[in-house]
Amino acid sequence: MDELWRGLGEAGRLLASGDGEVWGIVVRSLLISLAATAVSLGLGVPVGAGLALARFRGRAPMVGLVHAGMGLPPVGVGLLVSLLLWRSGPLGGLGLLYTPAAMVLAQAIIATPIVAGLTLAAVQGLDPRLRLQLQALGASRAQTVGWLLREARLPLLAAVIAGFGAVISEVGAAIMVGGNIRGETRVLTTATVLEVGRGNFEVAIALTAVLLALTFGVTLALTLLQQQRRS
Repeated sequence: MDELWRGLGEAGRLLASGDGEVWGIVVRSLLISLAATAVSLGLGVPVGAGLALARFRGRAPMVGLVHAGMGLPPVGVGLLVSLLLWRSGPLGGLGLLYTPAAMVLAQAIIATPIVAGLTLAAVQGLDPRLRLQLQALGASRAQTVGWLLREARLPLLAAVIAGFGAVISEVGAAIMVGGNIRGETRVLTTATVLEVGRGNFEVAIALTAVLLALTFGVTLALTLLQQQRRS
């Protein structure tokens, strides 16, 4: 317990002292996670809404694939992205390996099935008569989907929270595709692993405390937005 309290005190000291490296890690962690969450929304929401509203042969296996993807192992995703971005890989010419862009790509792959699955559940949970009413009023397909997503906006915010929570706390893929390079790709989770390996448990606890505070702050803001819209 003494180490825990010392670690919490160290977290406060590092932040209050304006330590450039620590604040850089915090800002980098937030930017990469927010970018990955935005990409996952751009991909996951259309996929989830499409599967919820469309009826076609092979739909059930695709829904099952999305649900299975919600449990993708981050290390496996990191391995896949590393193979794609390796110099001899199909995307090696882009030179993205060990860059923040590679971390965004890997984390977006992790979060997209989560967003898609929750979007699918949210749209399917709407009253089916709403869709029929919109079509009867002459709404186009795009307008119908837009109104249905608007009605499901509260569960969709939950999808945003879940997607962000999945990527901000991820470490396996971040290390594999980012390399944990100081000043470039080091984020809170990878920095914590590094400090534990060095035996600096107080610093590791401090970084974990900062990570928890950052995660809580963002998810609290999204939750308050969700509840205000509900009211």
